[in-house]
Amino acid sequence: MHLKTILNRICKFKRFVYGNCYFNDAEELIIELSPRKNSQAICSNCKASAPVYDHLTARKFEFIPIFNIRFFFLYIMRRVSCPECGIKVEYIPWASGKSHMTNVFQVFLANWAEDLPWKRVSERFRISWQSVYRSVDKVVKYGLKYRDLSGVVSIGVDEITYRKQIKDKFLTVVYQLDKGSRRLLWVGQNRTSSSFRKFFVEMEEKCPEFKSGIKFACSDMWRAYLKVIREEIPNAMHVLDRFHIRKKFSEAIDTTRRQEVKRLKEKGCDPVLTKSRWCFLKKRQSLTGKHKSKLKELLSMNLRTVKVYLLTEEFEHFWTYNSTTWAKKFLKQWTRKVMYSKIEPIKEVAKMLRRHEELILNWFRAKKEISNGITEGLNNNAKVAFRNARGYRTFNVAEIALYHQMGKLPKPKFKHHFF
Repeated sequence: MHLKTILNRICKFKRFVYGNCYFNDAEELIIELSPRKNSQAICSNCKASAPVYDHLTARKFEFIPIFNIRFFFLYIMRRVSCPECGIKVEYIPWASGKSHMTNVFQVFLANWAEDLPWKRVSERFRISWQSVYRSVDKVVKYGLKYRDLSGVVSIGVDEITYRKQIKDKFLTVVYQLDKGSRRLLWVGQNRTSSSFRKFFVEMEEKCPEFKSGIKFACSDMWRAYLKVIREEIPNAMHVLDRFHIRKKFSEAIDTTRRQEVKRLKEKGCDPVLTKSRWCFLKKRQSLTGKHKSKLKELLSMNLRTVKVYLLTEEFEHFWTYNSTTWAKKFLKQWTRKVMYSKIEPIKEVAKMLRRHEELILNWFRAKKEISNGITEGLNNNAKVAFRNARGYRTFNVAEIALYHQMGKLPKPKFKHHFF
């Protein structure tokens, strides 16, 4: 079977035919393309038929490698004299714009870039990193243009660290949290209210009924997020993230422990809290035998850190309620007990819970189905993407990489599935 026969089966172009096939001096496989006899050229701007004006020099377009041999189409481009657009380069179905790579090869590279760092993809297929970037960029732009934004009911917003060495090191990420459709919806620079507000502006431009369809929104306690959600989607049920609430408790335990270590040292007491950090911060089921025995010993002592730890363990019962009324009653009793204590770190947590009481109770009103735990899991995927690529130097590249990895975007389709 000839190579031309295979190409005509899997990658046939209307109005064009395959010609000679040979190796050039660089050991690259070349196959010539030429217009079909009596076929008309197409204007690249308006896609209308137009007479040929003149011919340009032959141009190579890289196709998917065969047996690790670089493979190119060779075609003499024509210019057309379009009555509407003037003198334009003709439209060709296998490549776009000034790209020297075929469309199918760009999608092929973008698929590999989902599983490997871009640098490894460029090394494997002997092309430049910029070629991989442009391929992913093209696929992402196509996906963003044709993705379906209807039916989004639940969203979650959070921030991730982008580049620690720069001033604006955070990215705001918004995810769809609906069952069966969990994906990245938007990426924005910084974590300000103006940045987050752009999300709703862009979504409404593409889908006018987007905001009215959102029933649930989940976030942490960052003021910018609270403000924008309250103003942009006031009818949505806003649920505060249980993960970040637990994080506040962990911070309170660790702060109290450090303060108490310092106080005991100043008094000349035994350093009983030495190497006890993870005894208090780890879940009980995750503790090693050594940590378990250490924790058991500490729990018998009258320490402030132990009191905060026991209050934290007591609060975990809050999440087991099914009734909003009983959960609210427990929360009031627990915060009242904490406010009578003289331990400032845990009192700050109690004050925070009182300030955001209704938003926290919305978790029960939402039947415990909305949580930023899903968002945190997706954030880990983003961090893995950054780590595999050894980081991205610009926001634009990071944005494209995140959409590509987690956006679940539609991809261009071809007659043959190459991937």
